[in-house]
Amino acid sequence: MTVFDLLIWGGAALTLIGVGLLIWCIMTVARARKAGLNDQALKNKMRRVLAVNMAALGASTIGLMAVVLGIVLAG
Repeated sequence: MTVFDLLIWGGAALTLIGVGLLIWCIMTVARARKAGLNDQALKNKMRRVLAVNMAALGASTIGLMAVVLGIVLAG
C-alpha cells in the first residue's frame, strides 16, 4: 500500500464521516421542527447544530480534496 492509497482511503473515510454528520444535522433539525418548539428554542437548537454542520461540510470537502489529490498524484 503506497502513501497515495492511504491518502485516497483516508480522504474517503473523512468524507464518509462528514456525510454522516450532515445526516445527523438534518435529522436533528427535522426532529426539532416536529417537536413544535417556540421560535427562541428552535433558534437555540439551530445555533448548536450550525457548528456541527459547518464542521461536517469542511470535513467532507477536505476528504474529497484528499481523494482527488491521491488519484491525481498516483496516476
